[in-house]
Amino acid sequence: MFRTIREQIDTIFREDPAATSVLEIVLCYPGFHAVLLHRAAHLLYRKKFILLARITSQIGRFFTGIEIHPGASIGRRFFIDHGMGVVIGETAEIGDDVLLYQNVTLGGTGKEHGKRHPTLGNHVVIGTGAKVLGNIHIGNYVKVGAGSVVIRSVPDYSTVVGIPGRIVRARTDVNDNLEHGRLPDPEGQLIDELTRRIDRLEAQIKMLAEERQAV
Repeated sequence: MFRTIREQIDTIFREDPAATSVLEIVLCYPGFHAVLLHRAAHLLYRKKFILLARITSQIGRFFTGIEIHPGASIGRRFFIDHGMGVVIGETAEIGDDVLLYQNVTLGGTGKEHGKRHPTLGNHVVIGTGAKVLGNIHIGNYVKVGAGSVVIRSVPDYSTVVGIPGRIVRARTDVNDNLEHGRLPDPEGQLIDELTRRIDRLEAQIKMLAEERQAV
């Protein structure tokens, strides 16, 4: 248990430059509290103490604003930055060294039974407000931009943005950070291209009109 706590603290120091001390992390980081409470709830869930596991999960939700179903499987060095509004469903599976920002949802797409939530590989980063929905697989070293909605599986080393999520980089350097201000904008690029085409058409129409008047 103490090794798990120490590893969680080291992870926060690595991922969050705002962390200044162990005491600050222990007292002030809801993501730290939520993950530790989930470890306990998940153990109870596996031992078939379902109600007690759900109560433990709800205590964590009440104090942190982070809802993690006790059935969710979470790997090592998992970090939720800020955390408010994060929701992780029952059959979600999360690998090692995964980073989630606030308001992320790992959810289902309906009332289906069985495996209905996403599986995340290792070293995945999911930006603020992103939704990853359904029984899909998000590969290793994948980065999901803020506000994206991902409903299809994503291969390793990809960067995904948009609604619905589109792969904008097929090969991402494992050392790259998820810099939201520098992510491509497929919708914006499409609008810019349409605007340029309209400008060209208007120029051609104007030229034809002038030639007709001259004749």
